[in-house]
Amino acid sequence: MISYKPFYETLLRKNLTEYWLIFKQGISPNTLHRMKHQKPITTTTLNTLCEILDCEVSDILKYVPYDEE
Repeated sequence: MISYKPFYETLLRKNLTEYWLIFKQGISPNTLHRMKHQKPITTTTLNTLCEILDCEVSDILKYVPYDEE
């Protein structure tokens, strides 16, 4: 399973909000909704988030085996 927990930790560490991503950076609210509910996002979106947040992919998501949930 892909977890977006690192994404929220990155936002907190950088003192940024979802509001900022939506209204200042143009990230779709649907994208953030999908991430909150552990749904897939595109690699294009992942790339955009990395550019906006100036971070690595590992700062956005991580793989968690199902038996470790």
